[in-house]
Amino acid sequence: MEGMTVMFRMALSSSKRAMLRGWNRLSRKTYSKESLPKAYGHFVFLLPVAPLPCLFYEAYGKNLLFRVVHAKEKDEDILEQADYLYGTGETDKLYKLLIQYKDSDNAEFLWRLARTTRDLSQMSKTVAEDKKKLTYEAFEYTKKALEANEACFAAHKWYAICISDVGDYEGVRKKIGNAFIVKDHLLRAIELNPKDATSIHILGLWCFAFAELPWYQRKIAAVLFAAPPTSTFEEALAYFLKAEEVDSNFYSKNLLMLGKSYMMLNNKNEALFWISKAKDYPAHTEEDKQESEKPAAGLRYSRETGVSLKLLLKSAMQRRKKIKIIEEQERGLPNER
Repeated sequence: MEGMTVMFRMALSSSKRAMLRGWNRLSRKTYSKESLPKAYGHFVFLLPVAPLPCLFYEAYGKNLLFRVVHAKEKDEDILEQADYLYGTGETDKLYKLLIQYKDSDNAEFLWRLARTTRDLSQMSKTVAEDKKKLTYEAFEYTKKALEANEACFAAHKWYAICISDVGDYEGVRKKIGNAFIVKDHLLRAIELNPKDATSIHILGLWCFAFAELPWYQRKIAAVLFAAPPTSTFEEALAYFLKAEEVDSNFYSKNLLMLGKSYMMLNNKNEALFWISKAKDYPAHTEEDKQESEKPAAGLRYSRETGVSLKLLLKSAMQRRKKIKIIEEQERGLPNER
């Protein structure tokens, strides 16, 4: 409210200066008795009307304040409604609500519209032709969001996601070329909001994808680009852990990717711990259901050891508990039994 008040004062000051300049120009204009008939066709009396601009300014100021506050409250109400619909998974209703603001210059509307448009494109019920159309449509909204506000972290995040989606329709060269842009926008999103776990998670996915790139695809990338994107599983793991640190249990796929990263680094205990967490994650969305099914395939007997994954998981949890006790003792905290 204080910020709005300052903004309103500035707006009024600018309006006041503009009106006063206009009034001063009007006051400086002189009329001779000879010029009056030419200008008006009859003589007029120039009455002292100096109070009128002040009265107009006061009325204008009150009206401006009402319009600013009303518009702000209306936008906030719509965004609150949009976030509620997103939280309840009402994607179709959310799209119908936000599509009305596709020509808005408010980045908050535009990135949300991009997100829900992309969600529609990802639905299994959406036919292939519509998927492509919606993918490009979502990307256009992210571009408009960035034009409206370059400092909006969510606009950068969804720009990165949507340009990656577009690459799926434009061939390997374009997809790899876009990868550099994807990383730049994710880093910018994290710079603007270090507490956004989703941006950190997606950057982890970026690293994991290039770390597990097969050798023949690396060869192709090297032919197409002098310095193709590269990464490591250690780097991917660091981002997934950071995302979990920022917002614990925020996303089932982050739990799964932690497990997969530890698997690639040959740390079976940690891998099983995180994969089991992903399997037990409560499914709130269609994607959560799909992600919870993936770890189930891994919950078999280990061929190398012949030990069931449940026993390995128990061992991993005991190990983590011991580490926690040691850390608490070092900090002088009472042990949890």
